[in-house]
Amino acid sequence: MEFKKITSPLTDEKVRNLKAGDNILISGEIYTARDAAHKKLIELLEKGRPWPVNLRGQIIYYVGPTPAKPGQVIGSSGPTTSGRMDPYTPTMLKSGVKAVIGKGSRNQETRKAFQDYKGVYLAATGGAGALLAKTIKEAEVVAYPELGPEAVRRLVVEDFPATVINDIYGNDLYEEGRRRYAREK
Repeated sequence: MEFKKITSPLTDEKVRNLKAGDNILISGEIYTARDAAHKKLIELLEKGRPWPVNLRGQIIYYVGPTPAKPGQVIGSSGPTTSGRMDPYTPTMLKSGVKAVIGKGSRNQETRKAFQDYKGVYLAATGGAGALLAKTIKEAEVVAYPELGPEAVRRLVVEDFPATVINDIYGNDLYEEGRRRYAREK
């Protein structure tokens, strides 16, 4: 399996080079946010207030990590089901987020938002949280500590593996897989 290596933050040019089906290794900073954090971030935008951290050009990982064991940077860090963030994702992309990482399919409005705002949806392997945590070299809470595991964290990752599911060209790896399977039957 061949991997494209990318470094965050992302630019429009980097995002243009990512196609559905690409396997990538991410290095650099990424941020965590799940349902509760997304709700707070969107509320700030609706009030015309800035986010507590600059997410322009950034990657958001839908994860609520477990507590770190002694000697570890972070606990198990597997992806959360992405569809729960669909109500928030178009606004996040419009506000400058360039990629999100999770698991599972996205709704039609969200898939269109990846095209409209030049962002990509990446999937990480569910059930592999302990392995994914090994790619996380630093972790710190940067917003909403009261949310516990759902606080916004800044992670420094090295070769974090993901697959491009939705690209800016309207491609959807899951849909392509279903079509291929239907043809083969």
